Amino acid sequence: MSKTRKKDRKAPQAAASELRLDVLMHLSDLPGVPGQEDAVRDFVLTELEGLADEVRVDAMGNVIARRAARPPKKGEVAERVMISAHMDEIGFLVRFIDDRGFLRVQALGGFDTRNLFARDVTVHARGGALPGILTPGGKPVHIASAEERKKIPEVKEFFIDLGLGADEVRAQVRIGDMVTLDQSARRVGRLVCGKAMDDRASVFLLLETLRALRGQDLRHELIAVFSTQEEVGLRGAITAAYGAQPTVGIGLDVTLAVDTPGVAPDEAVTQVGQGIGIKVFDSSMISHRALVDGFWDLAQDRGIPAQLEVLALGGTDGAAIQRSRGGVPTLTLSLPTRYIHTVVEAVHEADLRAGVDLLVAYLR
Repeated sequence: MSKTRKKDRKAPQAAASELRLDVLMHLSDLPGVPGQEDAVRDFVLTELEGLADEVRVDAMGNVIARRAARPPKKGEVAERVMISAHMDEIGFLVRFIDDRGFLRVQALGGFDTRNLFARDVTVHARGGALPGILTPGGKPVHIASAEERKKIPEVKEFFIDLGLGADEVRAQVRIGDMVTLDQSARRVGRLVCGKAMDDRASVFLLLETLRALRGQDLRHELIAVFSTQEEVGLRGAITAAYGAQPTVGIGLDVTLAVDTPGVAPDEAVTQVGQGIGIKVFDSSMISHRALVDGFWDLAQDRGIPAQLEVLALGGTDGAAIQRSRGGVPTLTLSLPTRYIHTVVEAVHEADLRAGVDLLVAYLR
């Protein structure tokens, strides 16, 4: 279920700057499965120049950027706020090379295999990128039985064809090489679509928030984390939260917007273009109620479009922060996203704007 606030809004404050959607599209195009987020990390480090008081990379590969708070005014409580968005995308590792040079893969993250038939992929070998075709084993429709055509294959049944002989493949590809799906990001109306909006859209949102705060005093100390290995168990955020010792946590991630034909309204979770999602519940965490109420009231006061989100299944870096050490009051801000875990994940520019505006309002 979702609840969207549509009326009685004050006029929103003018945006500090236009969203650089070309940066978002570039982020989505970069390769970076769990444990091999190097290209994304290098880009984030470049983007952070001049935006933080301190930037470092920890042993897990997380990028951690810190902004100091101004001295608290009388009666104020200054928090240490950790905001985390993950850099990794779902993808694969090479797990086996057969006698004919076909590759078998290990999935990194959850796939609906119905979306994986006949996909262009790239195998990121040490000697360079190799184009390939990912498809399941079995017969084409022309010679398959009716029963065979109905079958939905498992990931273990998929293989990659590199168009090379077995010796050539073995000379270039190693077990553990990264495999990513190919899809260039593009604009579709007011949507931005690409293979890795989960969670590069939130990486972008956090970078744009830091850019909007450049030269501004912050009420709260900010620890901005661009985390690793979220898709395989929130691993980077777990260690980053333990080290940062925040007093408030905010996860940034995408959420379902199944506001499309064939789905009942009560199952849509959120709607694109209706504002940033304020998570109440998912299967990994229940957001701290005072933070939910506080962010909701702040959005209402500032005229920032927002919607409340209840997600039956799924988890974010917010859960890792919440469970760190003795526990941390935490919520997640969610970007409504259509077609999650496909190569055409789609976010709306208005929801990105709302996310930046709400974070800036809270931190200032």
